[in-house]
Amino acid sequence: MLRRLNIGTVLAVLATATATATATAGAASADTVHRSDRGRLVSVQQTTTLAAKEDAAAALAAAGYDAGTVRFGVDAYRLVYRTVDPGGRPITASGLLVLPRGGEHELRTVSFTHGTASHRSDAPSSMVKAGFVSSPAITYASAGFAAVAPDYIGLGAGPGLHPWMDVPSETTASLDMLRAARAFVPRTGRTLGHDVLVTGFSQGASAAMGLARALQAGDDPWFRLRAVAPVSGAYDFQHAELPALLDGTLDPKSSVLYTAYLLVAWNRLHHLYDSPDEVFQAPYDSTVETLFDGSHTGPQLFAGTPDTIDALLTPHGFDMLRRPTGPLAKALRVADSTCDWAPHVPVRLYAADADEQAANTNTDHCEATLRSHGVNTTVIDLGTPDFAGSRHLGSNIAGTTAIVHWFSQLR
Repeated sequence: MLRRLNIGTVLAVLATATATATATAGAASADTVHRSDRGRLVSVQQTTTLAAKEDAAAALAAAGYDAGTVRFGVDAYRLVYRTVDPGGRPITASGLLVLPRGGEHELRTVSFTHGTASHRSDAPSSMVKAGFVSSPAITYASAGFAAVAPDYIGLGAGPGLHPWMDVPSETTASLDMLRAARAFVPRTGRTLGHDVLVTGFSQGASAAMGLARALQAGDDPWFRLRAVAPVSGAYDFQHAELPALLDGTLDPKSSVLYTAYLLVAWNRLHHLYDSPDEVFQAPYDSTVETLFDGSHTGPQLFAGTPDTIDALLTPHGFDMLRRPTGPLAKALRVADSTCDWAPHVPVRLYAADADEQAANTNTDHCEATLRSHGVNTTVIDLGTPDFAGSRHLGSNIAGTTAIVHWFSQLR
């Protein structure tokens, strides 16, 4: 029997380890108007040094990750850089850059986009040592890659609120993080090559697909897409993830928190409701929006929300999510389009059996959509890699191990 860990506990683990045409047009406008400033470095802070490969291996093992591919020690940096928000307005964001202490002069780059976080310090660049969120980047860097892990808008050292599952802003933040990394790396005596190997977990799986699509489209003249390897994504929120959240297929507490996060974050972007009591039942209608302000921890989210969807949503809230119309339907079309293209590079989709948070039908739908474009996609079954009681979290660890081996073979 699968042991389940809800997202509230997932967020606690992280803490302790430390649209539519409008949205698309906004991103396109931002790309045109602010291109010269996007990716410009604001500040750099070295956060961690694991001087020898033994140090990197020990840190990864302590975080529960496989240290079998470690070849080098690493240096980690927080980069703060300029990007744009979902409306195309200039803003700053932060991210983690991890470099190997050895290896080639010209480094191949891995972009890793992380899973769901609500507290701003649960972002990769906030981790001063190896933890669940930062260990994938350390894994790739210690294997000889330059690892780039954006925090996204509103997390880490970036201002404002995090627009959760907003693929356009995840894409711009990720692309601009690559530009910032390219600007900084020569200061260390190294350079970044053209190729980018793109991966991400959970929320970051959709973000990875968005970045990959932008790279293939030539949105930056320097970088070029080399391979794509997302893990345990919610690629089809409307037809796979939302039905599973609402019908009890997934972990109940995880379903409560993901559903609340979606409604709160997307209402800020797309105006889904006028008052919280339209979609949230009392007493949560007066508290749930504040919980997702970037300053509340996983345990606080866990304690401040009900244990079931039935206790969270009003009948109107259920109806809105079961039969999306208007702004919600448009936003879902944007979020659910990340597999609707034809990558010209190798693609592997990674998923674990009976994931309790990301319905496996998401991966099935993504594979089918890619194949409809003539893409021969490989789906990698990660088996049952539980971590801290969660199959979903375990897929990040198992996926990182599998992907670093695959990326190391690609030349």
